[in-house]
This record gives sequence, structure tokens and C-alpha cells, in this order.
Amino acid sequence: MFFLLRKRRQSYARITRKLDINMRARLTRALLWLLGLSGAHVAVMLAFEGLGFGDAVWLTLTTLTTVGYGDFSASTVVGRFATTFLLYFAGITLLAQLASDYIDYRLKQKEYMIKGLWRWRMKDHVLIINSPLNNPAVYFQRLVSQFRATKAFADTPILVLTDAFPDGLPSRLREMGVVHYHGESTDRGAVEAVSPEHARAIIVLSRDEHSRISDSVTLDVLLQIRNRCGDRMPYTVAECVDEDNRQRTEAAGANTTLRPIRAYPEILVRSLVAPGAEKILENLFTHHDDHAMRFDVTVKDTVWADAACKLIKAGHGTLMAYVTDNGEVECHPAPDHRFDASALILMVREEAIPTEQDLKHCLQT
Repeated sequence: MFFLLRKRRQSYARITRKLDINMRARLTRALLWLLGLSGAHVAVMLAFEGLGFGDAVWLTLTTLTTVGYGDFSASTVVGRFATTFLLYFAGITLLAQLASDYIDYRLKQKEYMIKGLWRWRMKDHVLIINSPLNNPAVYFQRLVSQFRATKAFADTPILVLTDAFPDGLPSRLREMGVVHYHGESTDRGAVEAVSPEHARAIIVLSRDEHSRISDSVTLDVLLQIRNRCGDRMPYTVAECVDEDNRQRTEAAGANTTLRPIRAYPEILVRSLVAPGAEKILENLFTHHDDHAMRFDVTVKDTVWADAACKLIKAGHGTLMAYVTDNGEVECHPAPDHRFDASALILMVREEAIPTEQDLKHCLQT
């Protein structure tokens, strides 16, 4: 029985060695053996060959690396025996194996990094959890380009937790300083691997922007993050498909929530750079609360600041842009800018929408 258990254990060890499961331990063990053999050879050279410590180390290193300058050599029987068995038979072979294993380890390490199997142990990074259902590579390129264009996040490393890239991120994303960890957001081990407690900011994307089930996944992720971070949870932005789930999402730990808008990932970046600005941008995409409207009002030789102040004081809304006679839209020019317009674009309140006559009367007074 003991023999069978021992044989089974040895078989397991052989399999794990062949699969390189614990390459770092193999390297450490080989290095310790090599140091032990070298130390033993140095001791023999000191004791039987009468060499100084520096000369003994020099002889050991030149023999191990097969350089063999010939300035020193073993002359006694014990010294030659030690050199033959400690270095020729064991040491040189072990050094070659150590070099080969180290190269394999570095190649395996690079492969793990590319395929998202490496634990990066980052700090002060932007953590993005989940990925869009369609065209995730294109979406992330646009999102990351906005981060890089922003001074606050231009040099911040970005880590993505996703299962959308089993063969590795596209080279374009890697060149932009993005790495990923391959895993599902519902996997507790995967969330632990991306170190959310050390992140500078966290973005939780909806797995499917058209399915309310995605909100359940988002809530689960937020609870996992809060359990790991406690009261020191980083600033977190979470996407929410169903409007009714916004309050629950914020209660779970999100600082702000957004509807998934895949065409404009810039909104997510704005929510981190200028918290609160995302609500203004989100209103532009809906017809509820405040929204933008066009009024076909002719304006001649008017100063932008004067027109904007008159409209705000009259409660008609905030002047955002104007349309030229050629149909071009000019957004928010300088305060002293003089302009002619065939139409005005205002941000108005849903319960106080002015008429074109109201605007004409306001600007003429």
C-alpha cells in the first residue's frame, strides 16, 4: 500500500514537472543546487589546492561556464575528483538546465501576460470590468483613446477584466498601455486577481446593454468589490440597463450610474474626470428632464454673452449653439463673439419650453 501511494505521488510530481506548473519553484531549486555544488567545490579548492578565496571562486566560475582560462587548475587527487564530479558531471549540466528553464519561464510568463492569465498586482490603475457584447476591441480602443487624451489619466495603467479575448488583446490596445485578466466578472477569484482595492477608479460595464439581466451581474460585481474594499472603495461608475435599478446599483457601492451608450464611451471618461458631468451628457440623449431643442429664430449681429444672459434671465433655457445661414452648427463660442444665426439650440426644461415668439421678444428687448 505504501509503495502504491509513493508511486502515485512520484507520478504526480513527474506530470507537474512536465507541465511546468510551478516553474518558479523549479528555478529556485536548481539555483540552490548549483550554489551548493559551487560552494562545495570552492571549499575543496581552499582546503586541498591551497588557493585563496577569490582564486577558488574564479576557478569554479570559469569551469562552470566552460571558459577554462587555464590560469588555475586542480592538481591534487581530491581536487580533480571534486572538479570532475561536482562541476563536469553535475554543475555544468545543472547550469545549462537552469538557463534553459529560465528562458522557458520568461517565455511562459510573456504568454501568460498576453493571454490574460497573469496576475498584475497593480496599484492606482483604472479597472474596467466586463466588455461590450459586440465589437469589444473597437469600443475599448475608443474608450482608452479618450483616457489618453485626458491629462488626469494620460499615464494611468488600465486593466480590463473580461473573457472576450482568450487569445490576447489586440496589439493596438497593448500599445496603448492596456492589459487584461481573462476571467468572468462573477468569478470571485477573477475579481480578487485584478486588485480592485488598489484601483484609482473602477468602471463596471453591462455585459449586454439590451438585457436587464446584466444589472444582476453588475450588482454581484459591486457587492464583491465592496466586500474587498470595505469603506475605502475607489470611485466607481456602473452601467445600468433598467432605470428602476439605478438606486439599487448606487446602494451597492456605485458612486454614479449610467445608461449603456456604446457609441459614446467618452461619457464614461467624463464621469471620472468631472463627476456629475455625465448626468448633463446623459440628458442630451433623452427627452426627459432637461434636453436640447432647436428654435428657428433669426439673429443678426448679436454678442453671444448678451444673448445667453437674456435667455437665462427670462427662464427660456441655456444657449448652447447656433446655426449659421450655411447650416453649420457653432457650439459655445467665446463670450464676446458676434454672430448671425438662422436658428438657436438651447437646453430647456421639460416643464418650461419657450416658443419661438418668446425667444424673439426676449432677444429684441
